[in-house]
Amino acid sequence: MRAQSEALSEHGYPEELTRRQLGDEDQQDIRWVDGPPAAFAPIVIVEPDPAWPAEYERERAKIVDALGDLIVRVEHVGSTSVPGLPAKPIIDIDVQVPDSADESAYVPALTVAGYRHVLREPWWNGHRMLVRTGVNVHVFQAGSPEPLRHLLFRDWLRSHPDDRDLYAAAKRRLAIETADDPDSYNLDKNGVIDDVYSRIFSVPPHEHPSWPAGGAS
Repeated sequence: MRAQSEALSEHGYPEELTRRQLGDEDQQDIRWVDGPPAAFAPIVIVEPDPAWPAEYERERAKIVDALGDLIVRVEHVGSTSVPGLPAKPIIDIDVQVPDSADESAYVPALTVAGYRHVLREPWWNGHRMLVRTGVNVHVFQAGSPEPLRHLLFRDWLRSHPDDRDLYAAAKRRLAIETADDPDSYNLDKNGVIDDVYSRIFSVPPHEHPSWPAGGAS
């Protein structure tokens, strides 16, 4: 994290943005709305699919129809949002709402739209997750740092093919190495992710396409 700290001092990024937030080990067992899965399926990484952006647009329309003006921002994130990047064939969507703790404001509407509430992580940017086959909807507190981190990472990989390929190689390798423990896949990616973020935070904030006009909130 040294490089990120140096970038912070040089370019003035907020510490809560440059610092990767870790989950609370004491709360991991209670994050599952209906209890943890009996087992995690091995990670499958597939070649990039040009249909992924259109799949996102269809899901986005469904979410916007369900939540309307409650949405502060909705974005396609994760590996399927980066052209040319191999990925798990799952569309990840970040939805920011004014108060993610008020689940009654959005969970029932998204349930009617076909999504199932599976995760509740209020200690991590107010995160909730709802899913349906092939889609993960991540609901965050508006203005929290994690959705902006996701956008900075996405846009960096879109415009820096060397880091995109570095990340792709790590994903393929870790999918094989974690075959017997798929739940560790995301944690094991943190090394290469932190490496990429060190370069993201080595340039001035205004050079990022997703940087808020008024600065990070």
